[in-house]
Amino acid sequence: MLQPPHSSLQVAAVPAPRVPVRDRDQDAPWHTEAVCRRDEAGLFFAPSKEPTAARLSREEAAKRVCARCPVMVECREHALLQPEPYGVWGGLTAAERRVVLARRRRRDMELKKAARAQGRIAQAG
Repeated sequence: MLQPPHSSLQVAAVPAPRVPVRDRDQDAPWHTEAVCRRDEAGLFFAPSKEPTAARLSREEAAKRVCARCPVMVECREHALLQPEPYGVWGGLTAAERRVVLARRRRRDMELKKAARAQGRIAQAG
């Protein structure tokens, strides 16, 4: 008998215990422990011409899966460093990752500007 799509979402709301990074096998890549490897991959990437309401619902379901993943932080950093242009990674959508990246760039520019100002003050002093 066929099950309706996303029927496993009821389980996704129960957070799994997070395993500290130092307790994991350091030789295994982070993605081997990703919860999404066992869930429906269709949750994490949009089908073409997906209606907005369906996209928002799917993204929220994907984020619930991410919330119980022991490697969510590693996944998010991977998606930010690549940068991954599509899908839900580490609990963030592509649009949310663009915001995070813009904030990081702005913070880095402000830190560099402050460091240059400190350097000029030190030279003048």
